Amino acid sequence: MPAAANLVEDLRRALGAEGVRAEPLDQRLFSKDAGVTRGEVVAVTFPRNAVQVSQVVLIAARHGYPIVARGAGTGLAGGAVPSQPAVLIVTTRMDDVVVDEANRTAWVGPGVINLDLSRRTASLGLHFAPDPSSQAACTLGGNVACNSGGPHCLAEGSTVNHVLAVEFVDARGQILTVGGTAPDPAGLDVRSVVVGSEGTLGVVTRILVKLTPNPPAVKTMLLAFSKVSDAAATVSEVIASGIVPAALEMMDQPMVRAVENFVHADLPVAAAAVLLAEVNGHVAAVDAEADVIISVGRRHGATEVRLAADERERLLMWKARKSAFGAIAQIAPDYYLHDTVIPRNRLVEALEEIYAIARRKDLLVMNVIHAGDGNLHPQLVFDGSVPGQLEIVKSAAVEIVEMSIRLGGTLSGEHGIGLEKRDLMSLVFSAVDLDAQARLREAFDQDHRFNPGTVLPAGSRCFDFGRSVAEGAWV
Repeated sequence: MPAAANLVEDLRRALGAEGVRAEPLDQRLFSKDAGVTRGEVVAVTFPRNAVQVSQVVLIAARHGYPIVARGAGTGLAGGAVPSQPAVLIVTTRMDDVVVDEANRTAWVGPGVINLDLSRRTASLGLHFAPDPSSQAACTLGGNVACNSGGPHCLAEGSTVNHVLAVEFVDARGQILTVGGTAPDPAGLDVRSVVVGSEGTLGVVTRILVKLTPNPPAVKTMLLAFSKVSDAAATVSEVIASGIVPAALEMMDQPMVRAVENFVHADLPVAAAAVLLAEVNGHVAAVDAEADVIISVGRRHGATEVRLAADERERLLMWKARKSAFGAIAQIAPDYYLHDTVIPRNRLVEALEEIYAIARRKDLLVMNVIHAGDGNLHPQLVFDGSVPGQLEIVKSAAVEIVEMSIRLGGTLSGEHGIGLEKRDLMSLVFSAVDLDAQARLREAFDQDHRFNPGTVLPAGSRCFDFGRSVAEGAWV
């Protein structure tokens, strides 16, 4: 393999000196995302358009290095962390936005910050619906990579439901576009394959997104409960009633107390669980749906029901919910935030097992949940400087995943698989399933130039299992 110095020199010729960083501090800073895993970065590049991305891909291939795409680094599953020495393509400088108001769409660069897009379109009465808790920092490219969701994905759907087309650079340096302006273009839906592929099929360079009209009316409610089971029962009955709220979020008592101390939103800290529910649409429908949710909550023993009196109070409620992760900094320097999904009717059972796992490991756990769709976000709070503590936390995380699968759930709701859950894929997928996914990946990237070692565990291809097609093992 040629010396890295030659690689950096070639990259700087293509992007200019300001477009490449390769000092030890840069390599260290970009070697991890917001999770707990660190990799090895050879060079960090900052292309400004698809042509420059193509140049970086070809130069890296010529020097024998793989490519890992990265946005703002807010991911939590190690999806932007190299599993081997790699060239990073940081997409934050690709931040153009071209809005088509008539068609309620926009072509956006992968470096556009999620919340900034909605701010730019607010004057048009439009917004981008997926709203991860990190939306003030995360980028659209990362949202596409992980098929991100957020509190409002319950009714609106996750990122894949709001992306019409994706432009990306493939392993041969070609600039390709999949999908189109039509809501349902002819042919195979390759767009939905690229969305959620976690950077393993290519580097996204532009995205055609749908913009959603701002609703004419919104009501946000906070309901407090003395028992987690009462809050969970409320969630189940609300959905069973036929109402799909815009959002239905839950926080347990430890999380509520941390957030209140951080945000001072007058949250009911004595409650065992708090629900944050939101409905939107036309005024009459919103009033009726809010009444149903409040009635269901009271029927299940809500100790307090609070309806946001105005936009200021509504935003304060959401600030409290979206500050959950930042609030942890008051308690300990590190946290491990997991992301599994369980059936809604197993929510109480899942939480009881999470608390039991934390007790056995002598760990503090705090829970925030996309309760409407069963997406768990347990946060294991710890100090990584304590010898052996990270290993204990990781072992607890594995137990949480195993429990979620046992209850009929799945590995991830929105954070992705990355390096974090790669070796747990066999809990959900058979050898045949993994082989099919590996073949699909190789149709785009035969030599595994993009993000190698992530998502799929070693041995995912059929020939790695020691059984051949000739032996009748595969079709």
